[in-house]
Amino acid sequence: MLDQKLLSLLVCPVTKALLIYDEPKQELVCVASGLAYPIRDGIPVMLEGEARVLSQEEKESYK
Repeated sequence: MLDQKLLSLLVCPVTKALLIYDEPKQELVCVASGLAYPIRDGIPVMLEGEARVLSQEEKESYK
């Protein structure tokens, strides 16, 4: 589980928007940029090149 204090400080490096923690997928999701940043070994990888592009269905499910 990701620390809630850490989560409240993190923003998308592309849009500076707030992130949604998807615990089952171990990702931090930014609806604004359409990117999902992986969490590896409990550490968020906040690099655009490491992020996964969300499908349109995924974007809509987070709204």
